[in-house]
Amino acid sequence: MTRENKHHSVLKETCLIDSNKQKRKTHMKRRDFLKVAVGASAMVLYPITDGAGASETPIKAKQLTPGSQAKVFLAGVSKGASEQGIKIAVRNAAEAATDFSWLSKGDAVFIKPVNNSGNPYPATTSPTAVAAMIGILKEKGARRVIVGDMSGVQSLRFSPTSLSGSSRALMAASGLAKAVEASGTEMHCFEESGWNAFYEDFPAAGSHWKHGIMMPNILKEVQHIVLMPRCSRHILAGSSLGLKAAVGYWRHDTRLEYHRDAATLQEKTAEGNTVTTLMAKQRLVISAADKLLTTYGPDKGYVFEPDHGLIIASDSVVAHDMVSLAWLLENRSIIPASERDGFMDTSKLVPKLANHMVTGWLGGWGPALASETMTKNRINTIWDDRVLTRSYDLFGGVPAILLESANNALPEALKNHLGRITAFPV
Repeated sequence: MTRENKHHSVLKETCLIDSNKQKRKTHMKRRDFLKVAVGASAMVLYPITDGAGASETPIKAKQLTPGSQAKVFLAGVSKGASEQGIKIAVRNAAEAATDFSWLSKGDAVFIKPVNNSGNPYPATTSPTAVAAMIGILKEKGARRVIVGDMSGVQSLRFSPTSLSGSSRALMAASGLAKAVEASGTEMHCFEESGWNAFYEDFPAAGSHWKHGIMMPNILKEVQHIVLMPRCSRHILAGSSLGLKAAVGYWRHDTRLEYHRDAATLQEKTAEGNTVTTLMAKQRLVISAADKLLTTYGPDKGYVFEPDHGLIIASDSVVAHDMVSLAWLLENRSIIPASERDGFMDTSKLVPKLANHMVTGWLGGWGPALASETMTKNRINTIWDDRVLTRSYDLFGGVPAILLESANNALPEALKNHLGRITAFPV
């Protein structure tokens, strides 16, 4: 048996699924697919420039540089686990990943989920996981816990003179608002404070950004940030994990530069995580990954629920994303081929057209017509991901991942398998 087949065998042993039941519950409705397909066809109206795009070449032509050790803690979650069971697993992972010594009594903490749309988890962050984290932070002494995000441009348009759409309404639709309100804490939607409620922060030197990154003022009011992404495919970036979640902070002029100068979209994703605020205040990255959005993304796709799900936690966003991407790819490899190989998921043309449309939403016809061509690289292993590749340069090399179990529900074979595929390539 080849090494690849062994990998698939291990995963199938720990992640069996009733495909027919899964299709009934989570298959994208045909009319939704057709709506998206028609939208993609309409985007042909935007001409695509050829000169500025990045070519699809092997991601790492240069030698990867080994970095320091980074621990990632995994808590197992059984398929169909109760809400209380998931909360316990979140606590297991969080308390294994940090001793919370950074949190002093009376501190304020910002929880950054991903609420790109109004669709439920895993298209957005797990409300159950967020509720669990709120409880932990309050128990540890936090005086104020704030949960906030700004949703995607497909649902929200924001400018100095106008606002259309509502992150709060989308949080209500996804279930996040209910979880936050039931926990007795506050919710903050960045656009509600207005265009001027943002400040300019700066990424690391040598970035591809032409301007500073506009971050929400609320981050000045907190001492700590806990990032709570989900585990998902993304039509443009390839995946939506921890590093990609930074986009939710950005005002729309920053998002316009991000999408207009699309040849380096993946690199700018990683660079956006090096702004002073995040480097100084982000303490923990923790994802519920007992359900995954395995195709298309970021809002719709094939939802897969493995027999053994994970809670993934680390104080390193890069290490977290290496493991989270490995988990996404492994589960993606065993979903039905008819789902995995769909046109909207694998087409090279659709991401190019989609990015031109997003640029148009953000800046109008002019920027859309002038925007660079983006290339979505195929991500077959974690070493193919341009976002992670750039992050290694920014955060001191490829972390030496040390996986540790945070509870007794994590199969040892699964932990060992993920350890092998996130090990530094030799």
